[in-house]
Amino acid sequence: MGKLFVVATPIGNLEDITLRALRILKEVDLIAAEDTRTTRKLTSRFDIATPIVTYFQHSGPVQVKKIIDELGTGKDIALVSEAGTPAISDPGTILVAEAVKQGIEIVPIPGVAAVTALASVAGQPVDRFAFYGFLPQKKGRERLIKQMLAEDKTVIFYESPHRIIKTLQQISKAKSEPVEVVLGRELTKKFEEIMRGRVEDILAKLEEREQIKGEFVVLLRKAKRRT
Repeated sequence: MGKLFVVATPIGNLEDITLRALRILKEVDLIAAEDTRTTRKLTSRFDIATPIVTYFQHSGPVQVKKIIDELGTGKDIALVSEAGTPAISDPGTILVAEAVKQGIEIVPIPGVAAVTALASVAGQPVDRFAFYGFLPQKKGRERLIKQMLAEDKTVIFYESPHRIIKTLQQISKAKSEPVEVVLGRELTKKFEEIMRGRVEDILAKLEEREQIKGEFVVLLRKAKRRT
């Protein structure tokens, strides 16, 4: 049996790759990548010649079986997401779960994750927090926002540039008490931006912009519970 290495890769700045991750990506027989174009930028930068196969959100059971079969022949495989840590709000979960079922050894190669990157600079309590990943685009969205606002701990989730204003508007409308928000945009990249304030203040700043670009990590917490 080969080993499945779950390898965290940079969310923007390629210098965030770890020495161990670089070694593993060079040593394995295959890299299973969510976005081969993004992964090839990384491998080209660091002169990694390992073959890359596709594994992404819409990969069905056939592709999962192919990767599991390769592991079964003794090949070591590195799983990487488009950015950050695989299986954290990411399709890598399915492959890892199947590897567990098949008794394959799984080795974590830790590194960057957007959720912990923002949490580390938020200035809010994160000894306990709830992570919601990406919110649903339509069905169940308002119910989930109400659930987040009912949490007695810090909440962190991901959002796209196309829905960030709508999401903050829904939070503002649904809240029953003041909410503090920390917003991370384009973390580790050239135009990285971190905004802090009440949800209405953050919303007003974003609504003034002609165009909003970049992926968001959002941290929120009831203001009266801040310590």
